[in-house]
Order: sequence, then structure tokens, then C-alpha cells
Amino acid sequence: MTLDVLISTCGPGGAERVAAMELPHAQGVRYVVSWQGHGGAPVPPQLAGRTDTDLFRLDTPGLSNNRNNAIAHSHGDIRLTADDDLHYTAEQLAMIIEVFERNPELDMATFMYEGPDAKRYPPHGFRLTDRWPKGYFITSFETAVRASGPAGSLRYDTRFGLGSDMFTIGEDDMFLLEALHRGMDVRFYPIVITRHEGLTTGLRHMAPQALAGSGAVIRYMHPLTFVPRIALKAFRLWRAGQAGLLPALYHGLRGAAIATFSITPPWKE
Repeated sequence: MTLDVLISTCGPGGAERVAAMELPHAQGVRYVVSWQGHGGAPVPPQLAGRTDTDLFRLDTPGLSNNRNNAIAHSHGDIRLTADDDLHYTAEQLAMIIEVFERNPELDMATFMYEGPDAKRYPPHGFRLTDRWPKGYFITSFETAVRASGPAGSLRYDTRFGLGSDMFTIGEDDMFLLEALHRGMDVRFYPIVITRHEGLTTGLRHMAPQALAGSGAVIRYMHPLTFVPRIALKAFRLWRAGQAGLLPALYHGLRGAAIATFSITPPWKE
């Protein structure tokens, strides 16, 4: 099987950041770079000279649009979502391919990453259609899908993610939720596939559009208990110093209301 690593980058210096990743040459692996807001900057020679790397420019804003542009230019058997600040080894990429080769019925897999902001993961694998271990959540660059199966039709919801006019987080959750609602086989594997330095978006201070996006996702994930869950989320964000208690509660409930009355989720369209 072949693996396409779909790297989203943004800004005139985006391709330089991708070059700094020092992407490993690996059998069956191709790097698809979607370069948003490039400003006409040239392609770095470290990338231009590689036969396993293709770069596609994009002028449309929004992280979800950027990820979808990479998907549109992918032709590998497996698609791995990636950012421009990750570090891979050839062995890690080979493990992803091996997981899909050994599990032909698998549509989507989530994995682990390491680094200063790495999460606490469950010690064992599980199906995401089952009850999730306490505290588990996904990050976009942990996710890979089988392109030849039903997951190949998945796209990121452009109403969510950085650069969106509506919600600036939640695109990875909506991507997963659509797969689950459509009955796909999605599993977590306790395998480290990359290293990430710094803080992911979900661990930084949260602005109103991010708080609202969190509320919208909670509304879709827990349609019967979203109100107390949003209240608990607001309390935890306040305790972590990521938001004020009342703003977190207000914008979380506002996002849930928008999700209820103004948005049709992809799995119902």
C-alpha cells in the first residue's frame, strides 16, 4: 500500500517550514503539501528537488479548505493528515502502512504523538464506536484514512477550523463524527507516529469563536447531555487559564445553539 502525508501550511514562509521538517524518504510514501496564502514565494530548493514531494498552492482561506485541497491532490491508498511543524521517521510511517495492510476492514485509524504537549493516551487500542476511555480526544494529525473505502469521501467541514468565519476549532472532531455517523470502522492504536513541538491549538487561550466551536462539537457528540458538559468544559477551561468562566459558558452555549438551529451536519446532508 502507499501512503500520502497531507501537509497543510500557510503564509509565504510555509514551504520553508515544511522543508525544515526534513521529511524522511520512505518506501511507498509521498508528501502532498497544500500551501495556502503563499504570496507568490518560491518553492525552497530542498522541496523542489524531491521526487516524493508535490506542492499545490491555494488562495482560498481557512484550514479546512487547506486540508481539503491536499485531499483533492492525493492518490495514495492511505491519507495521513499532517501539519508543518511535525517530525516523522521512516519507521513511523511504515507502521501506519502496516496497520492498514493488516486490517483490510479498517476505514480510519487514530494514533499517538510525542512532544512537550503530548496527551495521556489509553494503554490499549479500542474501537471509537465503543465507549471512549476517560479524557480521550483526537488531534487532527493523529488521523489516517483508507482512501479506497468509504472514508475516502470524507472532507473537512469548512465551517470549522482556523480561518473559518463561524468556528475556529473543531474540524478534526467533525471529520471523525461524520465517519462514526456513517458507520465506518474507526480504531485507536497506541502507536507513536510523529513528534510535535510546542502547543497545539486546543491547548492555547481560546477566543470566542473557538469557545463556540467547542460548544458546537459537544452538542453533536452528546445531543442529550450537552448543557452540563458545556458547563463542565467552561469550568475546566477557566481552571486551566484558557478562558474566563462566564465567557466560556456563554460562547459554548451559543455555539451549541448555532449547531442546533443553523447548521446541518455533513452526515445529515
